[in-house]
Amino acid sequence: MENKIKTSIMIDRELWKEFKSKVGSEKGLRGLSRAVEEAIEDEISDILVIRALGKLLKHVREIPLVISPVRPKVVTDAGKTIKEMRGSRF
Repeated sequence: MENKIKTSIMIDRELWKEFKSKVGSEKGLRGLSRAVEEAIEDEISDILVIRALGKLLKHVREIPLVISPVRPKVVTDAGKTIKEMRGSRF
C-alpha cells in the first residue's frame, strides 16, 4: 500500500448500501476502496488536471509579457487597403 491512508467517514446508510451493492455487482467487494477513490478523483478532476499541467509547464521557458510595437518596413495605408477590399465585395 504505497501512499495510502485508512479513514472513517459518516455517510447515509441507504446511500452506502446502494453504492456497495452496485460496486459489488460490477467489480466485486474488493474493488470497493478503488471505487470510492475513483469517485473522489472524479469530483476533484479539475484540481488533478491543474496539478499535472503545472508539473508539465514547470520546465517550459516563460513567455515575456511585454510586447514592443514594430513599425512596418514598407509604407502602407490601411484605410486605402480596406476601401479597396470593401469595393471588391460589391
